[in-house]
Formats: sequence, C-alpha cells, structure tokens
Amino acid sequence: MKREYPSAPVVAVGAVVCHQGKVLLVRRGHEPAMGRWVIPGGGVELGETVRDAVRREIREECGIEISVANEPAAVVDRIDRDTAGRVRYHYVIIDYLADYQSGTLTPGSDVTAAQWVDPADLRAYDLTPISIDLVRMALERCRKRQYNQ
Repeated sequence: MKREYPSAPVVAVGAVVCHQGKVLLVRRGHEPAMGRWVIPGGGVELGETVRDAVRREIREECGIEISVANEPAAVVDRIDRDTAGRVRYHYVIIDYLADYQSGTLTPGSDVTAAQWVDPADLRAYDLTPISIDLVRMALERCRKRQYNQ
C-alpha cells in the first residue's frame, strides 16, 4: 500500500527509548515531517508483529538494540491533509516505552540525526504535545525502575 495518499490508514510503531536519564529522538529524513525531531519508529511490515516492528525500526534508524514494554503506551492518529483537504498521510501509530540494551547510536538512512536528549532540553526540539507527554511518561517509568533496583 502506498503511504502518500493511501486508500487506508497505515499502521506504524514508535518507541520512547530511555537511557541514563535521557530519551532518544531522531530528526526525520523523509516526509511526513521531514526535518522535524520525533520519537523514532516507522511502518509495520506485512507478517510482522508490532513489537518486532518496534525493535527493527529502532535498529534500522538508530543502530541500537532495545527491550520493549509488553503493553503500548499510547495509540496516536497522525493525519496530514494537503491544501485541498485530501488526506496526504494517515498513520495509526502504536507507541511503546523501551529501554536501551546495546549498540552504538548511529543514524540510519531514514533519519538525518539521532541523539540522547536530556529532559530539560526537550523544548528546543519542537515536539508535539503527545510526544512530550510520552517522553515524560517514559522518563518517569525509568526513574521508578532505577529507584526500585
């Protein structure tokens, strides 16, 4: 199915990845949202589970391995319309919380940059309100887990 002007919504995944009190963000290299900082992720491939898609997307976009929470943190509609009002992009994004496991952070071909971001610096990245909420939820979860260890 084509992603631009699709005949149905595209299922996608994202991961809010925590590591040492920071969160992973990427700058998109393609539309939609080219050039914007976002939570990393992408489309689910045919025959792939959503959790496998999360791991694959983070590996491809960022070069790292993650552990993914069992349950989704949020489900978000991303609908972009053109100037005539037609749906140009429609993604249903299933976002998960995740933890860094291994690897060296290296931007893949779908992104122009990837970096660990301190929560105090989030405003500089012009994230959507839902992304900021997800990042805060993930960081709180990471802090609680570290406290209980």
